[in-house]
Amino acid sequence: MSDTIIFATSNEGKMKEVRMILSDLGMKVLSLKEAGIQADIVEDGKTFEENAIKKVNAIRPYTDGIILADDSGLEVDALDKKPGIYSARFMGEDTPYERKNQAIIDALKDVPDEKRTARFVCVIAAGMPDGTVRTTRGTIEGVIARKPAGEGGFGYDPIVYVPELHKTTAELTPEQKNEVSHRGKALRAMKEEIRSYQQKK
Repeated sequence: MSDTIIFATSNEGKMKEVRMILSDLGMKVLSLKEAGIQADIVEDGKTFEENAIKKVNAIRPYTDGIILADDSGLEVDALDKKPGIYSARFMGEDTPYERKNQAIIDALKDVPDEKRTARFVCVIAAGMPDGTVRTTRGTIEGVIARKPAGEGGFGYDPIVYVPELHKTTAELTPEQKNEVSHRGKALRAMKEEIRSYQQKK
């Protein structure tokens, strides 16, 4: 498994982004489902870092290769940085994102444009074969849009408008999104961590 990275997710949208960014490492990148791993992952950390590391540790018994896990979410300043680490579980895990997105827009209906600031945060944790864990963090700043826009991406992408790009993150091409997204930034930083680990071996 030394030429394989297991990414602790079953989210296909996320795996597509991950594979694009890590493609030049020359390693196979598998989701939990593809690796045949069914692990009980309890995300009860207080920070994105803690949750990402918990995911890595939950997968550790199943592989001696590199394990990657991310914890990411949307911080809305006018909502005291909520939903934050609870982004996936906000209003219930099975609630469609159309409803979650509309609930955030509704909560901010009287908030002026300059106070609608928000950001996507992503922390990637890597469990290396020698037992060490490294983390990287990426963010993308934006504002909460007045209405959803765009068909791309997933989750909260349609309501996060990036002023300098004049688009929501759901209106970006996959290539544009990987270039500027929180996950793209954190993954590129982690790619360098993996390279430096491999060089030291």
